[in-house]
Amino acid sequence: GSGKSTLLGLLGGVLTPRAGSITLAGTDLTALGAGARDRFRGDHLGFIFQMFNLIPYLGVLENVTLPARFSAARAARIPGGDVVAEARRLLAALGLGERDIESRPVTELSMGQQQRVAAARALLGRPTILIADEPTSALDTDARGDFLELLMRECRAQSASLLFVSHDVALGSLFDRVVSLADLRRPTEAAA
Repeated sequence: GSGKSTLLGLLGGVLTPRAGSITLAGTDLTALGAGARDRFRGDHLGFIFQMFNLIPYLGVLENVTLPARFSAARAARIPGGDVVAEARRLLAALGLGERDIESRPVTELSMGQQQRVAAARALLGRPTILIADEPTSALDTDARGDFLELLMRECRAQSASLLFVSHDVALGSLFDRVVSLADLRRPTEAAA
């Protein structure tokens, strides 16, 4: 493939490079052991996966509050320290403010609703970097536009960097900087 999964694995600290180093938010991930990389990932990175990776046996609110359970640093960055209130604020900001949705199993939600739950979970606790892997691939054009507007507004409000991966080149105009994986591979291919 294009190398997208490998790149995201490296940037997320899940994979380690054979050579070189990866520095995110001032931290050399290659100098960290596996446990320290896990802590760094939990403390500083929010992920929106292509298939959302929500926990099916948990309700919406429980899924959104997971980062605060696993990272004291993320919990500490929540304004006022109220994890549930912040989860509700994020859900409302992403168009899921109805209280009856909070306890519903995520398996009962539409794809668009699941995507917004995944975004709220990724944003909880103000991560330094938000990594979004094809988060709009299952949405129609109208829903995609609404979701991107909400996601980008929340990232700006939290001063979070957004690494957004997509095969849809039409989305490029929405971002300050666009990098093609094909362009990243060229120097390697030329040197070979």
